Amino acid sequence: MKRLILAAMLATGLAGAAQADDALKAAIAGEHRSAANKARDVYRHPYETLTFFGIRPNMTVVELAPSGGWYTEILAPYLRDKGKLIGAGEAIQPDKRYGTTFKKKLDSNPAVFDKVVPSVFEPPATYQIAAPNSVDMVLTFRNLHNWVGNGEDALRTTFKEIHKVLKPGGVLGVVDHRLPASMTQDAKASSGYVHEAWVIKMVESAGFKLAGKSEVNANPKDTANHEKGVWTLPPVLANKDKDREKYMAIGESDRMTLKFVKQ
Repeated sequence: MKRLILAAMLATGLAGAAQADDALKAAIAGEHRSAANKARDVYRHPYETLTFFGIRPNMTVVELAPSGGWYTEILAPYLRDKGKLIGAGEAIQPDKRYGTTFKKKLDSNPAVFDKVVPSVFEPPATYQIAAPNSVDMVLTFRNLHNWVGNGEDALRTTFKEIHKVLKPGGVLGVVDHRLPASMTQDAKASSGYVHEAWVIKMVESAGFKLAGKSEVNANPKDTANHEKGVWTLPPVLANKDKDREKYMAIGESDRMTLKFVKQ
């Protein structure tokens, strides 16, 4: 009898995992996503990235600094029925550029984005992300390099505030532009690239433990040595038509993909 019960539980678990997997694929393939955003899947690998972080449709998830909502287009429908998505960024006010951009995204398709909960995340001063110990997962995509200029103490405070809202064992997923260890990282990460080992050290100093690394967003063609930093590469192409074919051939940046858990 015990074997039958265990077999049934295993079958139920596998079925649930398969359904969650199908739901994620459906969200990524959804017609609500813009063609321009879908075109970047080849560089951003949303299915592989979110699967690596261990996302499930019944989770409460915070997306930090969502702005234009590239990942929001995937997370919102995926979490809409069984989970919860919190978009934590600039306050939604007329004088806040990124907050205004995010509101426009949410208003553009209420059928998809109506349950997304905005909250305020404005490092280094304002953290109104979520209630303490209420979140299963926090995700940040290509934002960390923007916080480096606030200084190490402020950055550590940022990660402590993230740590605070996560449940014990909750996951922090980080994707950012990776600077080769042989190159110097300046105090403000002005190139947009940061050292992976330094990021791990900073996050772990706030009470997290590294749970895994993935090379799914790696790009060996990217040397991280560009005239205008990471913004030289697509999608920004800061040099416009100058050497456009060269930079398009490189593609988007080499990125670290790191999974941390709250201790």
